[in-house]
Amino acid sequence: MIHNLGPATIPTMALTDGTVGRRSYLRGPELRWAILSLVASIIILAIKLIAYYLTGSQAVFSDALENMANVLTAAFAVYAIRLAHRPADADHPYGHGKIEFFSAGLEGSMVLLASLYIFGKVAVSILKHQEPVIHELDTGLLLMTVALVGNAALGFSLWFRGRKNHALTLEAGGIHLMVDALDSVAVLVAIAIVRATGWEWVDTIAALAVAGYIALLGLRLIKRSAAGLMDEQDPRQRRLLQEILDSHTGPAGKDPRICSYHKLRYRQSGRNSWVDFHILVPRQWNIDQAHRIASAIEYEIELALGEANATAHVEPCEDPKCTECRPPAPV
Repeated sequence: MIHNLGPATIPTMALTDGTVGRRSYLRGPELRWAILSLVASIIILAIKLIAYYLTGSQAVFSDALENMANVLTAAFAVYAIRLAHRPADADHPYGHGKIEFFSAGLEGSMVLLASLYIFGKVAVSILKHQEPVIHELDTGLLLMTVALVGNAALGFSLWFRGRKNHALTLEAGGIHLMVDALDSVAVLVAIAIVRATGWEWVDTIAALAVAGYIALLGLRLIKRSAAGLMDEQDPRQRRLLQEILDSHTGPAGKDPRICSYHKLRYRQSGRNSWVDFHILVPRQWNIDQAHRIASAIEYEIELALGEANATAHVEPCEDPKCTECRPPAPV
């Protein structure tokens, strides 16, 4: 049991106002990356549309259509990142971070729609017995290679930045661009086969393969977005929170010790975490002592999660067998 807690026990920088740190210096770099993604997506889309115009390849068209979705979602991502970094206010007490989940869902929806359009276009050409006519293959190969390298480099950079700063919007955009680069690899292989063999039906197969793969990607993004919007619990985060609280519980716990805890809940609002829980402390403690214990544990949780706000509700322990509640034995 802790009886001698001074003011220095609790770090003075603990978050208590409902806002989340790091916004001021993260917003600028993330916003610049989002704008860079938008500009690069427009350039890559232009390259792929030129490649499609020159070659007439359905596989190239499939890849270009996915890039159209990239451009639209990259434009929305700029808005989403600006909004996500706004602090909590009276109308949005949990902040604006969930816009990032919505942004990821929009990206998934656009990708899924693009895949359905590709399937429809290929199906119509098959039903009408339209044989693909492909030309300017050398130029098409060169342009698609340039687009592939651009997508891969930008995608990895966005993914790395998003993972580092817990920015779902950037992370989702980076994954999308890297997958788009893989799609471009499939298109390049298809064009190379057509160039070497003259088997133009390979182009149709490649278009269907690209459409199927990006449909799967779109569904995954939508699923992740829905999970975030519905506050689905992350098992890894729950284990981390339980480990922190368990480490302060009972006679074997570290200072500051508590009797026990319950009603642990948490939610994710984009990159921001919101945690609340109840702690049980010896009933003879005064309000100030219990409050300082709660604040210390809140602060530890906030440090562990990064951008977070933790709130502890203090209750008196009613367990007659609790070792923490017993007065120290006389010496």
